[in-house]
Amino acid sequence: MSGMAIGLTVFAGLLALLALRVHVGVGMFIGGAAAYLAMNQGDPNALLFTMNHLAYARLSNYDLAVIPLFMLMGQFATHGGLSKSLFRCAAAFLGHFRGGLAMAATGACAGFGAICGSSLATAATMAQVALPELRAHGYSGRLATGTLAAAGTLGIMIPPSVPLVVYAVLTQESIGKLFVAAVIPGLIAMLGYMLVIRIVVTLDPKAGPAGGKAPWSERLAALLGVLPVAGVFVVVIVGIYGGWANPTEAASIGAAACGVLAIVNGGMRWPGIQASLIGTAHATAMIFLVLLGADLLNSGLAVTQLPNELATWVKNSGLPPLAVLVAILVVYVLLGCVMDSLAMILLTIPIFYPMVMGLDFYGMSAPDKSVWFGILALMVVEIGLVHPPVGMNLFIIQKLAKDVPYLETAKGVMPFLTSDFIRISFLVAFPALSLWLVHSM
Repeated sequence: MSGMAIGLTVFAGLLALLALRVHVGVGMFIGGAAAYLAMNQGDPNALLFTMNHLAYARLSNYDLAVIPLFMLMGQFATHGGLSKSLFRCAAAFLGHFRGGLAMAATGACAGFGAICGSSLATAATMAQVALPELRAHGYSGRLATGTLAAAGTLGIMIPPSVPLVVYAVLTQESIGKLFVAAVIPGLIAMLGYMLVIRIVVTLDPKAGPAGGKAPWSERLAALLGVLPVAGVFVVVIVGIYGGWANPTEAASIGAAACGVLAIVNGGMRWPGIQASLIGTAHATAMIFLVLLGADLLNSGLAVTQLPNELATWVKNSGLPPLAVLVAILVVYVLLGCVMDSLAMILLTIPIFYPMVMGLDFYGMSAPDKSVWFGILALMVVEIGLVHPPVGMNLFIIQKLAKDVPYLETAKGVMPFLTSDFIRISFLVAFPALSLWLVHSM
């Protein structure tokens, strides 16, 4: 068999393993090992040599230290009750509108995502805070659960974002540039979700009744309560891109600040600190297992020359660049039905990135194209978190809203998926949406 055939066979076998619910990190290890053995006629020496150096090469990467720090920042925010202050502030300003509490939950998810970096954590935490309020005020189960499942994806769209850090490491791109580039698309996503809520409650007023109007004294008090959270976001993002601190230093400051806020304002004590540390260790171990598996798989595929062969074939095929890009985005949507966002980034970027970089899009420079594709990949990957039947956010919300059938939650998220596809179309057509802020700063 040719290297191309071996690479395609390994990739197809990996998808089959994932469909059988084999852990994605283990599946990638198996695929990478199979590629090495097939390319070396069963001789394990090349595989053993690679595995001997793989773990140290990956785990000694200083850039990856930012991942556990961002995870710890999110854990402190979760156990320190910062989500409650965010929702309280948004509800004080929006709760008196029809559908206002659902919009407040969306805004709170965006705020929580600015100090968390994980969609699953955002969805789970904000659902515990907002879902009882939504149900108590008479919101329909479909709108309440659909809103929280979709808005949870803002956890990775609003920086800091763990998938963007992984993308940066894989492509040698600037973490700061990617974070800044994600701000405007993330805000557009939040506003798009709020517009969807407005349309839903206009068509069905009973789905999201208006609440009472909060006095200005309550609004100002709620606003003051979230200023420290906004300060953490500014320190992390502006610190990274402004050159005051590298990503690891900024994440360290952010984690420490969230820890102090959680203790002082949120009342977090030793059990909460312990739970935060254990949760960070679990999440980091899972991410690094997947990273190591992806490294072995990508090394194996590189030996087969599959990524280079595909990139060359696409470049010489004569297909319009936008047609190739749309096909890649469709593949992401389909993969979202069987795997999580981080696995998709790790599995596909080594294959798709050379394809995209070899094509011309609107005359963009290579650095702009790299950042633009990173934001596009992030936007499409988040669809997999809410796309039935396997969307992880749907299952998380379902566990918390036991009185709402899964089918109702899936139906409730459909209007938000429409908003996602419209936003991605605009981002494809107008790259400046993700690049303007990078160029301005």
